[in-house]
Amino acid sequence: MNTKGFVHKFGDNVDTDVIIPARYLNTADHKELASHCMEDIDKEFVKKVKANDIIVAGYNFGCGSSREHAPIAIKTAGVSCVIAKTFARIFYRNSINIGLAILECPQACDGIEQGDEVAIDFDTGVITNVTKNETYQAQPFPDFIKEIIRKNGLLNSLK
Repeated sequence: MNTKGFVHKFGDNVDTDVIIPARYLNTADHKELASHCMEDIDKEFVKKVKANDIIVAGYNFGCGSSREHAPIAIKTAGVSCVIAKTFARIFYRNSINIGLAILECPQACDGIEQGDEVAIDFDTGVITNVTKNETYQAQPFPDFIKEIIRKNGLLNSLK
């Protein structure tokens, strides 16, 4: 499993209320949720994000409420992976459950900048900053998590 995309960079403590504001939680439509993704922290995010792009952030990404809508909005917006220094525990689990790849790698978060092109090999955990020709080592996913992500979420992996 691999991905390659351009980076949208955010700081520490990006909570679920800025990932998908509560005022939009009255819909279950994934595309509608994605159309409001990150708008309270970057109004232009949904206009800039392209398929396979990558979010890079600091500590405690996904803190706040336990809404599954947050990783759904990110994934449906086109983001292929979120790399952060750390994740809120419930966001981490919700991301795996819906098939959004996430990696913890503080060194990558320090070295990667907004707009850099990044390639990720999920089998090895190697994150390559193509723009700067630098590599970082994240913990690779175990096979069962790779299978959940490959099948687009936990429920699909059970079929």
